[in-house]
Amino acid sequence: MSITLIVASKASPASYGALAVAAQVNMAKPQTVAVEYRDAANLEAEGAGKAAALIKYNGENYDTTNAIVRLLGRLVPESGLYNVTDPISSTLVDQWLDFAETKLATSDFKALDGSFKELNKYLTLRSYLVGYQPSLADFVVWGALKASPVFARVVKTKKESAGFYLARWYEYITSLDAAQLAVKDLQNVTKPAKATKGSKGSSDQGKFEIGLTEAEMGKVVTRFPPEPSGYLHIGHAKAALLNQYFAQTYKGKLIIRFDDTNPSKEKTEYEESIKEDLALIGVDSSIVTHTSDYFDQMYDLALKIIKEGNAYVDNTDQATMRDERMKGIPSKSRDLSVEENLRRFEEMKNATEFGQTCCLRAKISPDDPNGTLRDPVIYRCNLTPHHYTGDKWKIYPTYDFACPIVDSLEGVTHALRTNEYRDRNPQYDWMLKTLSLRHVTIWDFSRINFVYTLLSKRKLQWFVDQGIVGGWDDPRFPTVRGIRRRGMTIEALKQYILMQGASQNTLLLEWDKLWALNRKVIDPIAPRHTAVLSDKIVHVNVQGAPATPEVKETLKHKKNTELGTKKTTYSNKIVLDQEDAKTLEVGEEITLMDWGNAFVRNVAKNEAGEVTSVDLELYLEGDFKKTKKKLSWLSYGDEVAHVLLVDYDFLITKKKVEEGDSVEQLVTPVSEFKVPAVADANVKDLKKGDIIQFERKGFYILDEPATESAPAHFICVPDGKAASIGSKADTSAKKNEKGGKKK
Repeated sequence: MSITLIVASKASPASYGALAVAAQVNMAKPQTVAVEYRDAANLEAEGAGKAAALIKYNGENYDTTNAIVRLLGRLVPESGLYNVTDPISSTLVDQWLDFAETKLATSDFKALDGSFKELNKYLTLRSYLVGYQPSLADFVVWGALKASPVFARVVKTKKESAGFYLARWYEYITSLDAAQLAVKDLQNVTKPAKATKGSKGSSDQGKFEIGLTEAEMGKVVTRFPPEPSGYLHIGHAKAALLNQYFAQTYKGKLIIRFDDTNPSKEKTEYEESIKEDLALIGVDSSIVTHTSDYFDQMYDLALKIIKEGNAYVDNTDQATMRDERMKGIPSKSRDLSVEENLRRFEEMKNATEFGQTCCLRAKISPDDPNGTLRDPVIYRCNLTPHHYTGDKWKIYPTYDFACPIVDSLEGVTHALRTNEYRDRNPQYDWMLKTLSLRHVTIWDFSRINFVYTLLSKRKLQWFVDQGIVGGWDDPRFPTVRGIRRRGMTIEALKQYILMQGASQNTLLLEWDKLWALNRKVIDPIAPRHTAVLSDKIVHVNVQGAPATPEVKETLKHKKNTELGTKKTTYSNKIVLDQEDAKTLEVGEEITLMDWGNAFVRNVAKNEAGEVTSVDLELYLEGDFKKTKKKLSWLSYGDEVAHVLLVDYDFLITKKKVEEGDSVEQLVTPVSEFKVPAVADANVKDLKKGDIIQFERKGFYILDEPATESAPAHFICVPDGKAASIGSKADTSAKKNEKGGKKK
């Protein structure tokens, strides 16, 4: 099937949506839509009248954006753009297409302002207009906005009118390949030889700056300040990617700053691992600093704050101090003289016996309703040598003191912080004002939380210490290394996090959408292979098959010929999975995938009802479209490779961990499942980290290549479907999903 989309170049902005849909269709089914550009007179001669685009199909003209995209969506259902099998989804798509046509195709600013607000409200908790992937609705509404000169003017002069959530969605759709292709095509066609007055509006559209207040193009500086006390997890990844996103959006810079103020927990190895993980997710770490670079300046500022009467050295024991802060009771040390505080602080610096009983506290308020302002600790003693400064210091600033100071000294303009720190924002501002330091704008966003998942480094360390997991890169861990090892692609991770945006909403997220997005990334490029579970394997005699094995070249991926071919062996001795063999009935016609049809002539079973052998008779002239059962199989001989298929459950049994829950009581008894299998010999050529699909079993990533003494280990990559990402801890039946068995 070949369809020609004719576009009027001079009216091209109105065709963004149609072109994006055409590009998306071609990604799903290459070379389906050919695009031709013609001037308006030629297009009118084709029967399009004053339309901006036209498709002539089966003698009919489709000359509106909505008619064109509906036609393409219906003709190519595999594009997933117009789910006609789901009447609710397709009706919602139609509703948004009408919205674009009736409410966005106007130059009335007041009317458009209302439409922007309606879209913004609707997109508050949504990544797409309909469902969980881009549809016709997303591309058409995006195209209408991009073509709107009013929208461009709002972006340029009063971007807050558009709305934050609309802006986030618009940026994301603009980043998709289909939208990028549409923009590129139109810019190439319409680019004038010489710029004319008023002509830059179209090319400027898409530079949709969102989110930050008090931001100037070229002057924004953000920072990502990880503590080098563990490995990056997916929550850190969100913070890092958002900081980079805003720095790039405003043509500014990103600083990676290691917050190394607690030598008891920090190690150089963690710092190196964080740099490696940032590189994995594509975050630039060319500018790296350390909080310890500023220890001298912070010490001087500590002396300043003491001398000005805004801090005091307290030797109250920890338990009493905690109780007094809870009750709003002033410390006995609160009104000490400046001289006594300086003397005590010197003892802290020298780590004398008395000095080690003290801490420096900011003198803000003993009983403020905001508990974080109740004279917080800003310096404490620690005799552990620092991994950079060695034994130079015996006192170290707390994060609450160090962070605003270093942000200001390093020129940070916007400090992105998760909204769990919101109560601490007044404390951050107090430090800057009291120390007479440059103002820094705080920008809050919600932390990322997932079901059945712990993000606390302390709790994750417990699993490592107990030997429940193999390390910080364990596939059950939410660390960047862990989810990468389980098959998460960086492309999917970045898309997902930027889809979340700098939202203020604290949500408990399911893993399904992230893994479903990952599936869309790997499905077109993952070679197809075959595996049969070794447990209760069924041997099959195939009448009419070659007695001497024959090897043929077959495609690794039927829809992606660029992946090349693999060797497939055909013989009269093959094997099937027990679960497939149990379904066979004598006399029925089945299909052997990538071979052809066959009749079942005999099925032998033992007393337990398990199949012991099967006899088939080839019937290659049969029609595979008429069979219900399409079975994966393997020729069984020297050509097979022995492998181990590994799957995982969540580490904990509770969907949402509450404060006070004991992690030890929530540990999933068995969370690793290993099943031996045989696979086609082509897998011997794979490299560690390669992602493939075992036909009818799912996607797998090669974790450990085979050795002389051990088979290759393949880890199952969740595909986002409920069965693959739900907790298996609830019922024993679930523990056997996808052939899983207890370790």
